[in-house]
Amino acid sequence: MAMTSTKRIVLATLVVTVLLAGCQSLYFSAMEKVGVHKRDILIDRVEDARESQQDTKEQFQSALDAFMAVTHYDGGDLEATYRDLNDVLERSEARADELSERIDAVEDVAEALFDEWQEELDQYHNLSLRRSSEKQLKTTRQRCDQLIRQMRRAEAKIEPVLVPLRDQVLYLKHNLNARAVNALSQELVQVRSDVASLLHELEVAVDEADRFIRTLEQQS
Repeated sequence: MAMTSTKRIVLATLVVTVLLAGCQSLYFSAMEKVGVHKRDILIDRVEDARESQQDTKEQFQSALDAFMAVTHYDGGDLEATYRDLNDVLERSEARADELSERIDAVEDVAEALFDEWQEELDQYHNLSLRRSSEKQLKTTRQRCDQLIRQMRRAEAKIEPVLVPLRDQVLYLKHNLNARAVNALSQELVQVRSDVASLLHELEVAVDEADRFIRTLEQQS
């Protein structure tokens, strides 16, 4: 029986997932051989995600400022204004993509670390040490889960900001006139509120990252 296109897509997805998982496993193994353990990699990746959150915060504040500035348009080259806003939009989208990738990277190494930690509990002969390690594992996993939830919560705030900005840039592209500027002014009332919410969630995520990094460093 011929394989349907849907089955082929599912199979291809599974193959890619397995290959990526294998690459991660090989990477972690290679790093451990040179003395860099999963805990160290997790700290590095959380720091990278924290940096990306800061960059995203600054970029979206800058984007809001750029779009707000257009509402004070009093004549001039709207074609150049469109190009400037499109550049701002593309930079914002790039920051959003980078942030998502870095959160994914944190999740990947965290899962590998906690799976390894759980498996190695069975190697203890001293029950007191095992219980202590198991308790530490539970606490660390909970704090990591809390961190990832907050990062994802902030990430989820990004698309509601990007959608109207994309619409406005597209509308301005085809309507280089005062009507387009007026439409942008009306839309930015909600966008400004959404950006404020996004910036708040990013600030909370940065604080969570700082706390989690301190937790891991204290355990080292």
